[in-house]
Amino acid sequence: MGSLVLLDLMGGIALLLWGLHMVRSGILRAFGPDLRRFLGKALRNRFAAFGAGLGLTALLQSSTATGLITSSFTAEGLVNLVPALAIMLGANVGTTLIVQVLSFDIAAVAPVFFVIGVTAFRSGARSRIKDVGRVFIGLGLMLLALHILLTTLAPAENAPGVRIFLNAITGDPVLCILIGAVVTWAAHSSVATVLLIMSLAYSHFVSPYAAFALVLGANIGSALNPIFEGARRDNPASYRLPVGNMLNRLVGVLLVAPFLHPIVDVMLTWQPHLAKATATFHIAFNVLTAILFIGLLDGVARMLVRLLPDKAPETDPSRPRYLDESALETPSLALADAARETLRMGDLVEAMLRKVMDGMMTNDKSLVDQVSRMDDGVDGLDEAIKLYVTKLTRGSLDEREGHRAMEIIAFAINLEHIGDIVDKNLSELATKKIKRRFQFSPEGAGELSAFHKRIMDSLRIAFGVFMSGDVNEARWLVAEKAALRNFELAAIERHLDRLREGRLETIETTSLHLDVLRDLRRIHSHICSAAYPVLDAAGKLPATLQSEPDMNEISNPAHPVHALTRSPPQLDD
Repeated sequence: MGSLVLLDLMGGIALLLWGLHMVRSGILRAFGPDLRRFLGKALRNRFAAFGAGLGLTALLQSSTATGLITSSFTAEGLVNLVPALAIMLGANVGTTLIVQVLSFDIAAVAPVFFVIGVTAFRSGARSRIKDVGRVFIGLGLMLLALHILLTTLAPAENAPGVRIFLNAITGDPVLCILIGAVVTWAAHSSVATVLLIMSLAYSHFVSPYAAFALVLGANIGSALNPIFEGARRDNPASYRLPVGNMLNRLVGVLLVAPFLHPIVDVMLTWQPHLAKATATFHIAFNVLTAILFIGLLDGVARMLVRLLPDKAPETDPSRPRYLDESALETPSLALADAARETLRMGDLVEAMLRKVMDGMMTNDKSLVDQVSRMDDGVDGLDEAIKLYVTKLTRGSLDEREGHRAMEIIAFAINLEHIGDIVDKNLSELATKKIKRRFQFSPEGAGELSAFHKRIMDSLRIAFGVFMSGDVNEARWLVAEKAALRNFELAAIERHLDRLREGRLETIETTSLHLDVLRDLRRIHSHICSAAYPVLDAAGKLPATLQSEPDMNEISNPAHPVHALTRSPPQLDD
């Protein structure tokens, strides 16, 4: 009998946790980017931030999820610590609202939620409708789990062994707080723990005093997960927000725990129903803690900055800055982090392309030497981004998220190819020019500089297309590809004209000149790859793209260009 009760109890808890997971993941999948933007706008002052944290957590039913989103802002330096701490105060209150709602007997609504959820999930033409269906299914599972818990505990109420065991482990208030903290940390959900405590209290398995002490422990336990999972060990500053949230909880528990007996008496006088009294105590504790700390956040933030200073500037460019492993459970956040890291990789590639051309034009060997070291950073970031996104795709992604993941990997690969062309081709050409003390003709140097400028402009446009998905900018990139081909052919023709004239600088640098044009053109082809997924998703991708000339053909010794350079005309005296 006891083993069956325990098995049913564990099954009910597992179902409750899975329902919470479905609600949270459904909302994040459907509205994740919108919620992130909303939260970013709300971080202007502590009171707006408090309201945003409350509303967002009531929607997500998880203060941990809100904490991860907020931590991503603080870790990236996009928001001050004071409004971030205010968001967590609001999140602590928001997570109690669903408990308050579920303290009422609404289990009969579960079948309605199942019908709505399954209908939306199976018939939803758009991914967002399916995700909303997932939310309703999760709510139904939560209500069903609560019904199972109450049904399971009711017949066991008179079992003397179970009652003796629970009385033994919940007789000491300190032990109750520790048990509540450990259970909540293990379950990753204060909502599930408090609902379980309410079920135990309703069935008279624990005393009112023990129930309230367990709730205090649950509040501590919910603040543990962000410390262990949301912070980056290589960055002490990333611990500020979760440690500050834990500090608020601990101080609140230390202030309330000594007065728990009179609090229990007052609460039961006002609300005799023990389950509802437990839910009310849970929300009252978090509201009072928020009121206490909302005006003290400046001092708390200063203390946290002193205790957890910023890390020294990162000297290794190949080490990722934004790939947060804890965000992998939230695809929208993880994809945003991967996109930011890819953009940082693009910044390195842009710097390489600028330095190699400056070094070539000015014969500055030190600039060229920097390029090889920067390419090692590009290669390292490419590997890290691909590994991170691959880990993300092992989970459950919807169609939109899957496409975005592939876009990120594809763009990172193309950036890595650009880095290789700069390092292995353009750097070698620049080194050869510097070593032999060659100089381009003024016209030739002007053409290469103009060509290079258009490449740099296209690269910056590609960054914008990658991040925003702007269709007009993507179409401009594709159009620029054809225009640049014409520019290149005209530049080659002008170069050949100068070669026929027998100009010494042109004869000396003809191979360099044509090879630089070729490599810049190859780079531009990789840059334009950012446009194709955007145009394809918008249905604007041409059925047949203009065919690319074989750039290897120009580098072939049998090509007419090289035939001319092998046999330059004789110069007249």
